[in-house]
Amino acid sequence: MSALDRRRFLRGTLLGAGAAGTLAASTGSSADEATSSAGAAPVFHGRHQNGILPEPSRHTAIAAFDVIAGTPGELRDLLRTLTDRLRRLTTGGTPTPVGITAPPEDSGVLGPEPPGGVRSVVGVGASLFDERFGLAARKPAALTPMREFPNDDLDSAQCHGDLSLQLSAEHPDTVLHALRDLARHTRGGMQLRWRVDGFTSPPRPDGAPRNLMGFKDGTANPDPADSAEMDRLVWARPEPEWTAGGSYQVIRLIRMLVEFWDRISVNEQELIFGRRRDSGAPLDGSREADAPDYRLDPAGAVVPLSSHIRMANPRTPDTDAHRILRRSYNYDRGIDEVGDLDMGLVFTCFQQDPARQFEQVQTRLVDEPLTDYIAPFGGGYFFALPGVRDESDHLGRSLLADL
Repeated sequence: MSALDRRRFLRGTLLGAGAAGTLAASTGSSADEATSSAGAAPVFHGRHQNGILPEPSRHTAIAAFDVIAGTPGELRDLLRTLTDRLRRLTTGGTPTPVGITAPPEDSGVLGPEPPGGVRSVVGVGASLFDERFGLAARKPAALTPMREFPNDDLDSAQCHGDLSLQLSAEHPDTVLHALRDLARHTRGGMQLRWRVDGFTSPPRPDGAPRNLMGFKDGTANPDPADSAEMDRLVWARPEPEWTAGGSYQVIRLIRMLVEFWDRISVNEQELIFGRRRDSGAPLDGSREADAPDYRLDPAGAVVPLSSHIRMANPRTPDTDAHRILRRSYNYDRGIDEVGDLDMGLVFTCFQQDPARQFEQVQTRLVDEPLTDYIAPFGGGYFFALPGVRDESDHLGRSLLADL
C-alpha cells in the first residue's frame, strides 16, 4: 500500500471508528467527578483528564507511541478516535452490532457488555512538535525531552515518544481490554514504541501502598483535594494558552535490584529511606502521617542527611515549590537474560514545571545511597493534554485549532 493510500485508509478508518464510538457511548458531565477517588466510577468529561488526580487504581498500563499519521488532519483524526474510544472505555456500553461476516466491534474480553471504569491520561512528547505537523510554535513552554541523570542507565528503545497513554482500572483484564481496543482503532495512526504494565498493592496493613522494596510509597504527597495546591503545583501555566487544564507528566521506569536489597539489614534499609519499614513513620516520628522535623535534627543524627526522604524533600521554604504529585506503580517482568528478577517501580508524577519541580528533586538525589539498589532505564517527559469538556470536544482540539 502506498503512503497516499495508507493515509486515505487511515482517515476513513479513524473517522468511521470515531463516529461509531460516539454514538454507542453514554457520558457524564461533572468536572468534579472526573477528579474523584480511584474507587468511584470515573467520569470522562471535565477540565482535566480523569487519570491525574485520583489515587492510583489497582492496575495500569503505560505506553508511548510514535505517531505515523502524515498530516495535521490525520493527527486530528487520531486524537478524535482516541477521545471517542476512551469515552466509551470510561463509561461502558453495549458494542454496536456489525453483522454476521464483519469482525466484532469488541474483543469480548469483558463479556458482551463491557462495563467501562477506565481512567486515562494522554500526553504529547517534545518530538511531536518537530516539522511534521507545523506545531513547533505551539509546544508547551516547559516540555523538553527527558534528561539523563547521573546513575541512570537509559535504554533508548524504552524512552521518549510522540504520544503517551496511561490506562488504569481496578482489574487487569479491564486494562488489557482497553489497550487492545485502542490499538485496533488507531492502527495506522500511531505505532507502539514501549510499554510497561504496573500494579499497586492494597494497604498492608493500612496507609499508603508498598513498593517492592517493602516501603510505603507516596506518603508525603500534596493533597489532590486542595484545589489551591493543585493550581500551585500540578496544573500548567497557560503557556501557550491552549495548555490550560493540562499538566506535565514525568514517567521513569526504575528497576529495583531486589536480590541485593534483600541481603541488607532492615536497619540499613530504614537509614537509606529515612522511614520505618513496618509503620512508614519517619525515623523521628511514630506514625506514617508524622512530618519529620529536620530543624530539631540539623546534623542528621536521627534522619540521616543522605536519606531518601530528606534529600527528596528537605522541607524548607525554598524547596516547597519543588513538590510533585507522585503516582507510582510496581512492575514485575519476570527475569532478565541472566536469570535475575526483573521488577521495580513505574514512577510517574504530575507537576506544573518539570525543570522547577521533578528535576530539582532528582538533582538532589544524585548519588544518594539508594542508587546502589536501583537502575532507572526508561520513560519520558510528556504534557498531559487538557481534559475533554463535552461531547463536541476532543483531546488536542485547542492544540490543533486552525491547522
